[in-house]
Amino acid sequence: MKDFAAIDFETANGKRTSICSVGVVVVRNGAICDEIYRLIRPRPNYYSDFCTRVHGLTYHDTVEAPHFPEVWAEIAPLLHGLPLVAHNSPFDEGCLRAAFEAYDLPYPGYTFHCTCRASRHTFGRTLPNHRLPTVAAVCGYDLQQHHHALADAEACAAIALKIL
Repeated sequence: MKDFAAIDFETANGKRTSICSVGVVVVRNGAICDEIYRLIRPRPNYYSDFCTRVHGLTYHDTVEAPHFPEVWAEIAPLLHGLPLVAHNSPFDEGCLRAAFEAYDLPYPGYTFHCTCRASRHTFGRTLPNHRLPTVAAVCGYDLQQHHHALADAEACAAIALKIL
């Protein structure tokens, strides 16, 4: 796969609608041509201690951030005609679908590919696990800021370029 957009969402709490950040890496002809990272005011707008421990974001980071529809209006043109790639895509696709539903937006029917599933198929039991940092390292990407949405999208793009 040489043309795609790698995407990663972080959530504020246990609700899939609570997207608080998004990272997107657009790949065309096998090269990164665009990247975008945005904070989003989550819905519902509260942070669980667990999620904050994972990604470090808090209510104060996003209290004045735009809502999902405003951010997605900026991102959607970058994705036009591209499949989306995510590590553990059921989570990211679930968040995206939930956000569209929460804001009564028609879902555009994005096609998702999963680098975690592809890793299990490609590497099998040769890896100790198929977590994003592990797979990224095997694919030559040094993930320094795991759970930062843009860093995770960059790692996902590197994996997709190697194994999809």
